Amino acid sequence: MMRFDGGGVSLVKSCEITTLEEAMAKLTNVAKALARVLVGQELLIRQILAAVTAGGHVLLQDVPGTGKTTLAVSLAKTLGLEFRRVQGTPDLLPGDLLGTMVYHPGKGDFSFRPGPIFTELLLLDEVNRATPRTQSALLEAMGEGQVSVDGETHVLPNPFFVIATANPLELQGVFPLPEAQLDRFMVQLHPAVLTADQEVSMLQQNRLHTPIIPKVGVTPADVFQITRLVRTVRVMVDVLRYVVSLGRASREHPAVVWGASPRALIHLVAYAQALALLSGRDYVIPDDVQEAWLPVMNHRLQTKILWQDRGQESEPKRVLTEILANVPVPTEFLPSGEG
Repeated sequence: MMRFDGGGVSLVKSCEITTLEEAMAKLTNVAKALARVLVGQELLIRQILAAVTAGGHVLLQDVPGTGKTTLAVSLAKTLGLEFRRVQGTPDLLPGDLLGTMVYHPGKGDFSFRPGPIFTELLLLDEVNRATPRTQSALLEAMGEGQVSVDGETHVLPNPFFVIATANPLELQGVFPLPEAQLDRFMVQLHPAVLTADQEVSMLQQNRLHTPIIPKVGVTPADVFQITRLVRTVRVMVDVLRYVVSLGRASREHPAVVWGASPRALIHLVAYAQALALLSGRDYVIPDDVQEAWLPVMNHRLQTKILWQDRGQESEPKRVLTEILANVPVPTEFLPSGEG
């Protein structure tokens, strides 16, 4: 495989994975390796692997110190991806992220110096601390896989994934992500709350031993190929109708200001395909759609009630759960041709 050299896209020339079964085996090994490092986060590992294999970006939202950065670093090492981390701050400029044009006095001309976004897995910590101007610099990168600097377009590596973290408790010095930016993230995920025994195991592992991420033989070429294979997971017409019914119900709900966008439904199908693959199937069932529903929609749904009492379930989650319970689930499937 030819790796990214800073001036173009990485080209995948060869890959050992050719079937869905081989992809399932690779992903199973990756999940087991990550579980050895991230105690009690099996569900989060499954969810983030589904997002990566579906080719989507991830928004991790939780208080500091819950392992979000550790997850991103471990994921990059396990998948063999080039990794860079950027800390979101109010003085972070778009050029600090994308790159800048640099003048060379000897040559008398300018050349492009790539920024940290030119990597395969980018962790943008505390994205809501970056200004709207810097946040908007991510839009083209996340949507098109390219960036534009001084009128020139530069293609990002392939694969390319963004994992952004956000602290929901901070109110000072933060800039909430606009709807257009939120819609670029395939899913919003939350680390699990550990039990007392799991916290003991975590302390033993991180303070008394040196966590070692096992090598599982996955390369960026494998990741690229798996994302292509996920698109071949079959989706029946009745399942697609179920997805559309859920989306329309979210728009028509009396408590909702703005429901599922067309991009949200595309992400819902893609994420359900990845979850089906992780479950060992080459076809999507309604259970996959239901599992994908909250992660894909929770950050997209705008409800009329914006506040909540401490300890209460969030209003978007309550509405989404209600929609899921009320929309009829298909019981028979008809072939749709291509998934």
